[in-house]
Amino acid sequence: MDQRFDATERFAEGAQFIAGSLRSGSSGRTQAVVDPATGETVYSYELAGEAEVDAAVEAARRAFADWGGATPGERSDTLHRFAAALTQDADDLARAESLNCGKPIKLSEEFDVPGSIDNAAFFAGAARHLEGKAAGEYSADHTSVIRREPIGVVGSIAPWNYPLQMAAWKVLPALAAGNTIVLKPAEITPFTSLLFAQAAQRAGLPDGALNIVSGAGRDAGERLVGHPSVAMTSFTGSTAVGKRVAEIATGTVKRLHLELGGKAPFVVFDDADLEAAVHGAVAGALINTGQDCTAATRAYVQRPLYDAFVSGVADLMATVRLGDPFDPSTDLGPLISHAQRDRVAGFVDRARVYATVVTGGEAPQGALANGAYYRPTLIAGAAQDSEIVQSEIFGPVLVVLPFDSDDEGIALANDTPYGLAASAWSRDVYRTGRAAREINAGCVWVNDHIPIISEMPHGGAKASGFGKDMSAYSFEEYTQVKHVMYDNTAVARKDWHRTIFGDRP
Repeated sequence: MDQRFDATERFAEGAQFIAGSLRSGSSGRTQAVVDPATGETVYSYELAGEAEVDAAVEAARRAFADWGGATPGERSDTLHRFAAALTQDADDLARAESLNCGKPIKLSEEFDVPGSIDNAAFFAGAARHLEGKAAGEYSADHTSVIRREPIGVVGSIAPWNYPLQMAAWKVLPALAAGNTIVLKPAEITPFTSLLFAQAAQRAGLPDGALNIVSGAGRDAGERLVGHPSVAMTSFTGSTAVGKRVAEIATGTVKRLHLELGGKAPFVVFDDADLEAAVHGAVAGALINTGQDCTAATRAYVQRPLYDAFVSGVADLMATVRLGDPFDPSTDLGPLISHAQRDRVAGFVDRARVYATVVTGGEAPQGALANGAYYRPTLIAGAAQDSEIVQSEIFGPVLVVLPFDSDDEGIALANDTPYGLAASAWSRDVYRTGRAAREINAGCVWVNDHIPIISEMPHGGAKASGFGKDMSAYSFEEYTQVKHVMYDNTAVARKDWHRTIFGDRP
């Protein structure tokens, strides 16, 4: 039985979901969706144009009156049903994600899908805990109350590396806070965003509260970010594109949340558990074929462990099984596209001039030759200021460098423009405590790398952006804090009026 998802049948009406219905785009341009494991086109659709963006924003604006006015309990009930609908769709979601992105099915089934369902369950509960500061008399004559209100229509743009999870991260806190949303997934990975929206509709979310426009960034994306009726933009993607999003958003003075690139350091001190560090480095570097902005990309290893670490990682990488994403035994799938594979290969090939490729560094031949595969790659001997160390590669490539003192290791970890995630490996609580304090990143793992949970925030520092996804902290992005102040005196002429007119009563 073919496990692959039939997108042509499921999305026959088109790849836009606006006001509760699938429809076609009107841009006049067709997008081919390609299975990166085979290079075959599995779905074609007409991209969204400005007309679809405008229709989606208008649908969201109309739906805001009802959804924004719903009680926290009502929103919570709908999101609980949404989590249940996603659970029912788990198999379709996993198969669609693996087909669209080339993810190994075990990653889709055990990470992407259950993580997204858990996000829905978390925000179903969190919707009932949107609170401000308790009422109080901070002025002797007044009572102050803090209201936390939804912002309005949110225009979100999600990347292609985790289409389902990024849809969840964008949509769920926005809805839980009472906003309505227009989500633009990457045009090459629309499947699970569409399934996500259909599940929300079955759960009873009002038509128009969640809309999907599948279009190109320069057309649909820029129209969405600059739309005057969009009150907030949330973007996840590269730092370069994030800068462009910020420029456009500034033109309409809207709320902005950016989760951008990363170049996560993996700092191994000389008292670390070597076996744990080796296994953690391989897993952290290769998750989602390295197409993860928090992936371990720069391993800094204190010199006494350096040689053993390099050898151990190379040996373990050699055991990783590339193959058909729908084979349960496959460990590593293809990159998202042949263009992305060639981009990764270009970084590695240029590094051969100044560094050593310890293992990998090539695309497999034979049965996998038609797919966008690239072997797990370990590079040693690069300088700290080299391209392979400083630039985001977004592929299954780990660079390892030695360091001597703890001061040097932490300094090297901080020596890139990025600050999204990092990890520190040591048995010494004081060493890891210092690393957690001094490494400038939105998340620092200790003796692990990659795990995320719905209750804790995700977001970066420096060129990795600002704002948080997941957790109750994300409500800071999706709500407006309002101060309401009540006079308690019933006195017509207040004492402070004399500063404007007359004398003290």
